[in-house]
Amino acid sequence: MTPQTIAQQANQTVADDLKPIADNDRRVGVLAYMAMWLGDGFNIGNITLGSSIVVAGVATMNLLQTMVASGIAIIIISLIFTLNDRFGYRTGAPYVIQLRLSFGVKGAKLASLFRGIPAIVWFGFQSWTGALALNQIGLTLFHLTRNHTFECFLILQIVQVVMALWGFRSIKLVTGFIAAVVMVAMLGVFVILVTQHQTVIQQRLMAPAGSWGLPFFGFIVAFLGNYTAIFESAADYSRELKPNLSDQKRGLLYLVPIGLAYGMTILTGAMLAVVTGIASPVTAMAHLLNSSWMTVMVSFFIVLGTVTTNTVANIMPPTYMLTSLLKMPQQLATTIVGLLAVATCPWLLVQDSSAQGLAVFIHLYSIFLGPMTAIILIEYYWHRHQHIDLTALYDDRQQPKFTWRAPLALVVGAVSAAFLVNLSWFVGFFVGGLIYWQLGISKTVQRDVKF
Repeated sequence: MTPQTIAQQANQTVADDLKPIADNDRRVGVLAYMAMWLGDGFNIGNITLGSSIVVAGVATMNLLQTMVASGIAIIIISLIFTLNDRFGYRTGAPYVIQLRLSFGVKGAKLASLFRGIPAIVWFGFQSWTGALALNQIGLTLFHLTRNHTFECFLILQIVQVVMALWGFRSIKLVTGFIAAVVMVAMLGVFVILVTQHQTVIQQRLMAPAGSWGLPFFGFIVAFLGNYTAIFESAADYSRELKPNLSDQKRGLLYLVPIGLAYGMTILTGAMLAVVTGIASPVTAMAHLLNSSWMTVMVSFFIVLGTVTTNTVANIMPPTYMLTSLLKMPQQLATTIVGLLAVATCPWLLVQDSSAQGLAVFIHLYSIFLGPMTAIILIEYYWHRHQHIDLTALYDDRQQPKFTWRAPLALVVGAVSAAFLVNLSWFVGFFVGGLIYWQLGISKTVQRDVKF
């Protein structure tokens, strides 16, 4: 049975936006898809994460350790993306439907909260950093006498929600251009740092002994955890990608743009923090450039990067979550996501002296998303062997409302990860995955349809 037929016959309790997308309805091509991840990688949040290795101007890891840690994280990110996107790419179904395989109909809705809530917090945080940049533009150009960051924050939220109401496919209309512009801006900052501040970088980032021990692996988890919520819901993106691409080609669609953008932003953030002694990148860039027009230009690029990143990674997943959980129209769900992001108080995550709050936040939600990733991969590849009866999966009457194996594995994995927060993702992934693999699933697995 084709996805078109399944979409027509899917149980009416499933919202239209969650039904499978047919091959001939997919509009996102290879270049647009790569531009989407390139634009997502060049963002102020990733620069902030790079600056989190620096506390009060002192690096806790040296440059080599930072490069190795980010390289390991990027390889793992690309690998899991390629493995986990196959469900959505082959079936056209989103992540919240994929969760039914492991958690059941009702359980999937609750499990989607572990992906949706971090995305809402990230949405608020990215918008707040964009608002800082927008406020900086106002201070520079119009010589404002007081801070208007919160007003800028609200304006950005409204603009992004309106853009998201156009739907996922509107992303490709803006990401290509914005990705190119932001990349040029970040390259400019990178070049300024390398060419004009070699001595400081040598003394504060390259010379320190750093650590190859627990802090090193902790930063791998932080760098990896930054993307874990995104590759967790890889199906939400791959279901929009045009068909007939091999696994190897799709892997490159992640590795190349994420490697380039994420690697450079992490290094830029670390260098920016050691040169200026300021952890907040927006404030640090204004201090570094010390030029009104340069500050305005880079701040403008930061605002563009914020919009692109949120549109790609932080708006649609929680929108799907609310659509599934509360059976509400997508437009209403998107609007509520925007309001919830304001309520997260994102200004608490990063201060000028340190960005450790952001790293702690990533480690905390990685406690749950590590085992979640293992569970959905083991379910799809080991237990189901990629055989999915999509018609039955969409039929509430043919699926259990709740299962006990996946929640049990999730809880055991999360509790284990909580004992080693710095290694939360790895501990949760391996412990939760091992428990779920041993528990197994029901002996009878529908294999009538293979995608």
